[in-house]
Amino acid sequence: MATSGARYPDLAGKVFIVTGASSGIGAATARLLAAQGARVALAARRADACAALLADIQTTGGEGMVVATDVAQDRDVARLVAATLDAFGRLDGAFNNAGALGAAGPVDQMGDDVYDAIFDVNVRGAFHCLRHQVPAIRASGGGALVFNASMAGVVGFANVAAYTASKHAVVGLTRSAALELGKDGIRVNAVCPGFVDTAMSDQLFATREDKLAYVADSPAGRWGTPDEIAAMTCFLLSDASSFVNGQPMLVDGAYTAR
Repeated sequence: MATSGARYPDLAGKVFIVTGASSGIGAATARLLAAQGARVALAARRADACAALLADIQTTGGEGMVVATDVAQDRDVARLVAATLDAFGRLDGAFNNAGALGAAGPVDQMGDDVYDAIFDVNVRGAFHCLRHQVPAIRASGGGALVFNASMAGVVGFANVAAYTASKHAVVGLTRSAALELGKDGIRVNAVCPGFVDTAMSDQLFATREDKLAYVADSPAGRWGTPDEIAAMTCFLLSDASSFVNGQPMLVDGAYTAR
């Protein structure tokens, strides 16, 4: 599904951080931001994949940088924000997309190691991003933050209890931060993707056929694409959504409307 028609002129010249930018939804959002004329700081543990993405963005005149980042580490996020400010002189917003799915299984058989691995990235990482991004965005005169909360942030799913709980926490963090930061001209929203065809979602299925069959009876009858989530994310980062704040925005092909 193409999203090349999306146009947000106010994004031109602005500076955004995208975490989890090495693939999937993060990479698609970074591409779309760059296509709007924004400058992007690409952050992920896989710096080599981000470097390849940056090279591709630069071939079409886009501008950006790469910072190897593990959002679970506060010092990494502090370094990411500092490097972005050093390179571009400002920060107007971020798509805090980095996430961990973890192993699936019954809740009573989930070990602390699984819980910790998921919450360290999905929740602690979100706190780290807020802690360091907000002062920089405030100093730039305001802006917008978007978290990737997943539709698992608003409904439950069996056998992924820790992941679901972590994404509910991200929605709560989004709403609370929006109430705190609105006075500073900073909007905070969450994008809540449904089933999206990414390498991360591949982890849940033994075969491609199993993956396609899983959504056959869903309202959309298909998996979503990273570009479709990127379109909503850029809308939330742009002035086109200037009165949207504190919201978990579902992009799920009506899956949760049932």
